[in-house]
Amino acid sequence: MLELAAIIVLGIFAQWIAWRMRIPAIFPLIIIGLFVGPLSILFLENQWINPENIFAGKTMYYFVSLSVGVILFEGGLTLKFKEVRKIAGVVRNLLIIGSVIMLVGGALAAHYILDMDYRVGLLFGSLIIVTGPTVIAPILQSVRPNRNVSTILKWEGIIIDPIGALVAVLVYELFFVASMGVGHHDVGLTQMVLKTFFLTVCVGSFFGLFSGWALNTLLRKNLIPHFLINVLSLAFVIFAFAGADSLQPESGLLSVTVMGIFLANVKTPNIDKILDFKESLTVILISVLFIILASNLKFEQLLSLEKNSLYVFLIVVFLLRPLVVWLSAIGSDLNWREKAFIAWIGPKGIVAAAVASLFSLYLLSDKIHLPEELRSDVELLVPLTFMIILGTVTLNGLSAKPVAKLLEVIGEDKNGFLIVGANEGCISIAKYLENKGFPTTLIDLSSENVRHAKAEGLNAEERNILAEENEDLNLEDAGYVLALTSSNDVNIFACRKLKIDIGERIFRLITGNEIKFSALTRPKNILFGENTDYIEFIELIRRYPDIQEVKIENQEHLEKMINKSSDDFIPLLVLRGTSIFMKTVRFDYQFTKGDTLAYIGKLD
Repeated sequence: MLELAAIIVLGIFAQWIAWRMRIPAIFPLIIIGLFVGPLSILFLENQWINPENIFAGKTMYYFVSLSVGVILFEGGLTLKFKEVRKIAGVVRNLLIIGSVIMLVGGALAAHYILDMDYRVGLLFGSLIIVTGPTVIAPILQSVRPNRNVSTILKWEGIIIDPIGALVAVLVYELFFVASMGVGHHDVGLTQMVLKTFFLTVCVGSFFGLFSGWALNTLLRKNLIPHFLINVLSLAFVIFAFAGADSLQPESGLLSVTVMGIFLANVKTPNIDKILDFKESLTVILISVLFIILASNLKFEQLLSLEKNSLYVFLIVVFLLRPLVVWLSAIGSDLNWREKAFIAWIGPKGIVAAAVASLFSLYLLSDKIHLPEELRSDVELLVPLTFMIILGTVTLNGLSAKPVAKLLEVIGEDKNGFLIVGANEGCISIAKYLENKGFPTTLIDLSSENVRHAKAEGLNAEERNILAEENEDLNLEDAGYVLALTSSNDVNIFACRKLKIDIGERIFRLITGNEIKFSALTRPKNILFGENTDYIEFIELIRRYPDIQEVKIENQEHLEKMINKSSDDFIPLLVLRGTSIFMKTVRFDYQFTKGDTLAYIGKLD
């Protein structure tokens, strides 16, 4: 019990450390796993945490497999076809060309540098095909590269995982089952490999599509109570994975990935709720898995790593990965800076660690009688894979942001506005912003308000921001949110919900009750003046529907204008070139020559 509790507590602690230090969580997870596992022998008589004491027989094999399935399903939920259409060719090439080059290149490096048997070398090459979606996601969130780079890395990181696992199965079937007589096959070698490939793809796709369709149908017909949505979706994921895997080994990873992609692209109700739950569950599973897999390494395995292993790492990072990206991007619209950054980001993650551990456990079991020289190579497979994982995570995680800045691939600051509401005030502000070159989108539940907004030539949508079925809301250009409805609850909820995607530039109107509060306790995102609520805002906009401007002369002039007390004047925003600074109740702004103040009402 103490060891199991320690794994969970230390895993969450490692996640907190990663958050505080702004590094990928896998880095502290592996370090802690090594220190409480094989390295604990250096200062204790026995290994402190030994997963073999916790998981009996194949229990760890099943737990790791199911956990990886849930992680890949969560990744699949974030993949939408509309975002990848323009760069689909590059993603396709990375999946196909990348798999071939990593398989062959990794095998050659392991064979000629480490003198590894070619069969184990090919198994190693199949393991380094996969990248690390759980590592890439935090890197992309921190760096925020441009849309093409971000989309390519995200899609590759998730889709390549089941492909890598499938290639590993084919390599095992071809070079271990066929050449060593493990198992019983009455068909030819080529037929056996094609049969395995065909069955894996068909079984995985069927279970993924069927499970996704069944869950989507139940949700659309409201046949699942609200409190069971998350746990029932988890049950469907486990069903898809276990059902596929039981019929065709290693097809489970494909099934859950297909299921996630299907649900993400058919506008499944409550998809946001499911995704939030799976994200939390994924954090726990990754925390536990990496500590289990790292602590399951043997001290002797770590000592078996030679300095030549470093050469394999360098070849994977500095030769194979750039070659894959360069060949995959031929004929694309990517510039050399984008290609260089994609080539630099290729961390390995949980799937590589899990599949390496699973194959090692199986090949070294009592059921398989390997020759001694082959057995020593298989024992090297897991520590070598972990070294590649730790090295790539450390290198990419710590250097991604500086490299992105150096290559100038950080995405441009979004300057579009999403305005919650389509009343008279929202329409006036949207028309002003559009005239200044800032794209705007208005959303309102009132069909009449939306019709008026469209009649003014504005982009408006009739939808309820409170509804959960808003996963298709277009936020690609949105860098600001203005919540300007008559309902305080709608404004507050919209700000909370959209802050996840937009960031800190979320603003709303104040209410009559909030006006009575001390200025120190008011939220920082309250718009306009100290006493401007919805009624004041709408009444003034009805009298003065056109937004006016005035050039700011100096800091004193600016402060005089924004602090102006008048029933006929509301300061709206300060415009500086292509940048906008919304006027809030805690407005702290330093004047720059050329600044313009936009306002509602009139000047004396």
